[in-house]
Amino acid sequence: MTTAHVTTPRARVAIGPAEVADGADLWRIARESGELDVNSPYSYLLWCRDFAATSAVARDASGRAVGFVTGYLRPEAPGTLFVWQVAVDGSHRGTGVAAALLDALSARVATEHGPVRLEATVTPGNIPSDRLFRSYARRHGATVTREVLFPTTAFPDTPEAGVHEPEVLYRIGPPASA
Repeated sequence: MTTAHVTTPRARVAIGPAEVADGADLWRIARESGELDVNSPYSYLLWCRDFAATSAVARDASGRAVGFVTGYLRPEAPGTLFVWQVAVDGSHRGTGVAAALLDALSARVATEHGPVRLEATVTPGNIPSDRLFRSYARRHGATVTREVLFPTTAFPDTPEAGVHEPEVLYRIGPPASA
């Protein structure tokens, strides 16, 4: 798997597959995002090992991770790339890095596995993610459908977990080029 050098409207990053050494940075970026459900540091290490082929990391000129997208091919729908998390370091937010990560990852997965549809879940209050996935669909000439995948009642309502918003499933595809 190769690394691509990408220039967004306001940033230059190298985007490539995740590596185990990225695990701590992915955890840090997720934690500092203030938006994501943060998993354990261990889970990010495993993700970088076991799902490197379906994940991507953006690195700045110094090689420091400044963004990531993690995903996997759904076992029941191998032509579907489920995007688990997308996060960008505060120093690079608003520069197009998240869009570049999604584009690079979906292109890499399509090259290796054939055309893919994208799926992701977004909570109703997460406007940046809604915009990210809708703009991805526009760039790729794909349709977007949405439906509640996990209602609030599916999540535990405990003092430590709090009330979780519903997770809305975005289905994007097929891309116009498929």
